[in-house]
Amino acid sequence: MTTHAKTAAQRLSTPVQYLKGVGPRRGKLLERLALGTAADVLFYFPRDYQDLTEILGIDELVEGHPASVAGTVEDVDLRTTQNGQSILGVLVRQEDEFLRAVWFNQPFLHQRFSVGQRVLLSGKPRLRGGRWEMAHPQVQPLDDQDAPASGQLLPVYGLTEGISQQQMRRIVQNMLDEFTPLLEETFDDAFRKTHRLWPIEEAVRQIHFPENAENLAGARRRFVYQELFLLQLAIAAQRHTLVSGRQATPLPTSTRIDARICRLLPFELTGDQKRAIAEISDDMARDVPMHRLLQGEVGSGKTMVALYAALLAVVHGHQAALMAPTEVLAQQHAETIGRFLTHSQVRIARLTGSLTAAGRRQCLEEIAAGKVDLIIGTQAVVQESVRFHKLGLVVIDEQHKFGVRQRAVLKQAGPSPHYLIMTATPIPRTVTMTIFGDLDVSVLRESPPGRQVVHTYLATEEQRDAWWDFFRRKLREGRQGFVITPLVEESSSVETANLEATFEELSNDALDGFRLAMLHGRMTSAEKAAIMEEFRGGRIQVLVATTVVEVGVDVPNATLMTIEGGNRFGLSQLHQLRGRIARGSQPGFCCVFADAISDEGQRRLEAFVSTNDGFRLAEIDLELRGPGDLLGLRQHGVPPLRIADLVRDRETLEEARHDATQLIQIDPGLRNVEHQRLRRMLLHRYGRVLELGHVG
Repeated sequence: MTTHAKTAAQRLSTPVQYLKGVGPRRGKLLERLALGTAADVLFYFPRDYQDLTEILGIDELVEGHPASVAGTVEDVDLRTTQNGQSILGVLVRQEDEFLRAVWFNQPFLHQRFSVGQRVLLSGKPRLRGGRWEMAHPQVQPLDDQDAPASGQLLPVYGLTEGISQQQMRRIVQNMLDEFTPLLEETFDDAFRKTHRLWPIEEAVRQIHFPENAENLAGARRRFVYQELFLLQLAIAAQRHTLVSGRQATPLPTSTRIDARICRLLPFELTGDQKRAIAEISDDMARDVPMHRLLQGEVGSGKTMVALYAALLAVVHGHQAALMAPTEVLAQQHAETIGRFLTHSQVRIARLTGSLTAAGRRQCLEEIAAGKVDLIIGTQAVVQESVRFHKLGLVVIDEQHKFGVRQRAVLKQAGPSPHYLIMTATPIPRTVTMTIFGDLDVSVLRESPPGRQVVHTYLATEEQRDAWWDFFRRKLREGRQGFVITPLVEESSSVETANLEATFEELSNDALDGFRLAMLHGRMTSAEKAAIMEEFRGGRIQVLVATTVVEVGVDVPNATLMTIEGGNRFGLSQLHQLRGRIARGSQPGFCCVFADAISDEGQRRLEAFVSTNDGFRLAEIDLELRGPGDLLGLRQHGVPPLRIADLVRDRETLEEARHDATQLIQIDPGLRNVEHQRLRRMLLHRYGRVLELGHVG
């Protein structure tokens, strides 16, 4: 780096308190927003913009149409009604026209206004008694010499107490001329021209104070692309690390091997299962480790595909390990797979935390000696004490429930095994390209023949008695059911159904005389296993549970589900819960009750009852709640996106992914001179969380 560049870097590192208009006191406030340097402020992008593209005269207002009006404060009136509510009224004059702004129960705003002050009001006007009025408008104080021009877009920043929008705008405005020329350009001229990207200095200026909507779009595209490109570059580099220099034992299939394996499977495979198996078989035949994600609809038969892959490893004399996030799910897999392999010579062991010391010791000895072919367990499978004899395949079920480092740990689980990651949560493509971008993807949408439909209802309290009448009738016909609650016990901070109170109430009222049991995550593994065994055997008719049954519970006779506090669950979670019923020969019935519900919660539940398509629900969930709630990047250790939006910016994400993949193929370590800036940025933002050692 040149002396000039070092000087530029040092100046961009200027502490915020030394910026014009800041000082020590405001500097401390800005630090609450993680703004410590001049560079931090430059890249603290507005969260929104106040659109002043059409500042109207009061006589031009249209009722109910958002508008901005500039005028002078003529009167400020704060009064209290008989019931104790406060009403603040501010009368604004514009030549001979008047508009009244009102705020209810916000008396503290009184201090912001004074007679003669010039302000800009933005909101929805309405006519009240022949006079225009705006309720709770946005307010922008105007300097005496300022006259906001039509076409202006004012930035709206995230703030902290003690910093106003006007102050934040001035701080940013004051520093642009001094600091933007110091910024180092990430992309060369040719790259920017090819990808229609603005130069960084111009983009920073226009993202903060855009001259018009077109300039804002151009500036935003620059930074959205850069953010997504950097993320995809990190993922492509990580993917290169996974396959570069790693050797795996080829485990090819053949017509004879395929016939041997398929004879052990209990039913005809669907077209999707056959396609997924073909993709997995192609991967496992190579001499580099497979890294594939198998995602599928609830009940689409992922376990059968994983079992095929495991048996392919076993046929070649290798071991396979299947890891589940909970003991309940590990036990379910062990029992299901055990039934399928009853008449085979495949040796199965279950390795979980609930084993006795003696049982664990014996299991580890058998694994190390090669006396076990298929190991099914929890995180216990990847502990340092586990030594595999000849590990060929690792299957990770519901990988997103393990935490950020799990795949890294599994790399140590044997000499370059193949990896198959499974999830029963359908994932939108945009999220797949971020969280699981280092993996190839196989998708199962079809349900196996005979899989029954689940009828889903959103019920009101008035319909509760009718639902329980239906629920009891089905129980008397021999069916079983679930009742799901958000909480285990009563909470002082959340008003919603809890398991203990629901169990007590149902036992003494709606389901009096039926055999009920509770199941929740605080129980010991032995307690949960015993209850599930009773439920599978039909000795328990109704399981009152939390989301511990979200995955892995397979009881064909269970056809009923009541979900209490449905608005407390995400769409994907609701869909997973619903997938626990109608797994046999009878159709299912799921009824959802909700607490006091928001508009977004209402839309989510209406979507849930409208379709059984998990992939469609995942897209809706992403649109309603964003990726942070769905399968959040932050949950996987990836820094949150600052400006890009995975719903709005899908096309840019596809473009960035393509470009990043090409660049890593050309220059895997980003060692070329023209890529040094990218390399530094990549290591700074993603080096640790994605373990980009080869780039360092």
